[in-house]
Amino acid sequence: MKTLDALSELEKNQVRITGVKAMQLKNQAGQSLVKIETDAGIYGVGEAGASGPMVRANLRNLEPILIGSDPLEIKKLYTRMVNQMHTYRSNIPTVSGVDIALWDLAGKILNRPISALITGRFREAIPLYINTGGPSDWFDRASCQDWAQQMKEHPYGWKTVKFGFERLMGRGLPERRYSAGQMSQTLTATELEVIRRGYENCREALGFDTDIIIHCHNEWDLPTAIGLAQAVAPIKPLWLEDAMPVWYSDSWKALKQASPVRILTGEKLEAAREFLPFLMNNALDVIHPDIVFAGGLTGCRKIADLAELFYTPVATHNVGSLVQNITTAHFGASVRNFVVSETRISQNPLIDEMAEEKVEVVDGKLKVPTKPGLGITLIPEVLRANLVDGEPYWD
Repeated sequence: MKTLDALSELEKNQVRITGVKAMQLKNQAGQSLVKIETDAGIYGVGEAGASGPMVRANLRNLEPILIGSDPLEIKKLYTRMVNQMHTYRSNIPTVSGVDIALWDLAGKILNRPISALITGRFREAIPLYINTGGPSDWFDRASCQDWAQQMKEHPYGWKTVKFGFERLMGRGLPERRYSAGQMSQTLTATELEVIRRGYENCREALGFDTDIIIHCHNEWDLPTAIGLAQAVAPIKPLWLEDAMPVWYSDSWKALKQASPVRILTGEKLEAAREFLPFLMNNALDVIHPDIVFAGGLTGCRKIADLAELFYTPVATHNVGSLVQNITTAHFGASVRNFVVSETRISQNPLIDEMAEEKVEVVDGKLKVPTKPGLGITLIPEVLRANLVDGEPYWD
């Protein structure tokens, strides 16, 4: 199967970029859609991990690179966007949205789905997991059973669920100010014991046919992260996620060495350069990029290629719209060492309303579209009806 480089030789310099636009929809994790227009009347769409005003401001910096360029020269354009003289101008979340839109556009020009242009497909559907919040009361057997039953009987057939222990704060655990971005905190032995019992109740109700992911929101110091890993080890979680503050230090290596469960992070890291120290120092069991934060398809392919060299699996963070979900599906299909992606498909109705094509999830797996580009046709009326207040339509 011919990939982008081979196919684009036949179409080079036939189409030129004429405009780049963005807009922000409601309830999509503060992210924005990006649109690239061309002189051929064909356009591509992507998703950026930043607000509409921020993305539009950054697009003004990228316009001199993009306007008039051949949209099939994706690698060259990506390299130019991320290597500007002043690095603050290379806002990676905005570049991510542009890159995804370029791939969508390339697929439409060349009449191929994105995953066929990248490498070809290793799979036709990608496994998904959802973030559930867990039971309403972790220490009430009926509450745990009701929650577990909902997970098991969900029509999408979820096989993996993720939840942190926020609901234990003030309900079995002392009140804490609990939010991402706090200075790293320490949990007491009593708190760790409450967390252990809570997760054991959840596992007892859910059984072992469904994997559990434990989310820590980058909150904790090294001793606490090790304590958490030891506390939840009996329930055999799929992994412990974001146990410490974001950036690499040797504490991540120490955590992996001491942990009886897999260690994962990466949703807040940008580009391959920020994943490299984790991989070189054998500090993670699984890496976890977000395609709208880490560099789009081009940037995340670089990350995945690095991970493959270190025999490290790749999962993806994803709390975005239909565009991010479908982009992630094409990415996951094209990566040999891909394992699973997060999604909000069952929790955000707009995801299934944005396009003419309906989302297909069977047995917890998202089918990868086969139409050209992303393989979806967004519905303008739905987009207009769901704009954030004050947002322009494709400006």
